[in-house]
Amino acid sequence: MLLIPALICLAILVAARLLHPLPHELEEGAGHAFETTNLTRAYWIYLAAGSLIAAGFADFALIGFHFHKANTVPASLIPVFYAVAMASSALASIPLGRLFDRFGPTISLFAFLISAAAAPFVFLGSFAPALIGMVFWGIGMSAQGSLFQAMLTGVITAQKRSTAFGLFDTGYGIAWFVGSAVMGLLYYKSILAVALFSVVAQLAAIPIFFLANKER
Repeated sequence: MLLIPALICLAILVAARLLHPLPHELEEGAGHAFETTNLTRAYWIYLAAGSLIAAGFADFALIGFHFHKANTVPASLIPVFYAVAMASSALASIPLGRLFDRFGPTISLFAFLISAAAAPFVFLGSFAPALIGMVFWGIGMSAQGSLFQAMLTGVITAQKRSTAFGLFDTGYGIAWFVGSAVMGLLYYKSILAVALFSVVAQLAAIPIFFLANKER
């Protein structure tokens, strides 16, 4: 089953490569500079905020483990809950993009408030609240996937875009790993502590996003 979409993806990549062998030339002013110097102040602030969001965003591995251990969700329905989250993420992508185009990066503040609300529903709620929490979790995934890139594009030059995105993803990945490890350790101490850590870390990013938006 996974082979078919994988082959389709590879075919699209090959077609894109053949049609646009030098994609950087599609954008006026693009070049080949790969340095981290002179990245804007707003970029570094966005990196700090994104790292907090990543650290506080619970991985589904922990969520699914909790559903099973706490018997909140029947084992047979845990994949369904994940599918609901993915559907929510897909459905939220276009509206979030349109709202960003209309209202600018301010919309990210509301999107990540929804993301922060997921943890209490998922870790502290029963079946129905857990399902709502997965919808919020999916919206948070969508916000991270679409809004981060849109915000960063506005504060970095085309010449530094590859380096800037790579550096951001590195910081984001490290923060998510550290946050996931912390939540995993906290889980065996207190589930409430896991939810609080997730909420506090993501809410702490909100004023930093606000500051970054003012720096644009």
